[in-house]
Amino acid sequence: MTQSSPHRHHALDYVELTVTDLERAKRFYADAFGWEFNDYGPGYAGIRGARDEGAGEVGGLCAGPEARAGGPLVLLYSSDLDASVEAVRKAGGRVVNGPYGFPGGRRFHFADPSGNELGVWAEA
Repeated sequence: MTQSSPHRHHALDYVELTVTDLERAKRFYADAFGWEFNDYGPGYAGIRGARDEGAGEVGGLCAGPEARAGGPLVLLYSSDLDASVEAVRKAGGRVVNGPYGFPGGRRFHFADPSGNELGVWAEA
């Protein structure tokens, strides 16, 4: 039996914020907005969705030397990552990172024709 995914193909799915101090950022967002986190080591924490909505992770805090130029990284979900890579290239986008594996799946980053960077991920 195949389990259905809560993710929709090519929909906005996840937002990743680069933070210079992961523990400080977690305290800030927990205190300010009541956010809770899944810790994945010293450099990453997933932002859990609201319990009453039954949501999984909706975003993440990624430790880095400085905040990302251009703001948060928006991630789309793909049910076929390799086909999405090809679609981005055919549409005139440029793959700037990946595809690469991470705990739970694979992803790649691309730049659109205006230079906006987004990511696309797929479950393992």
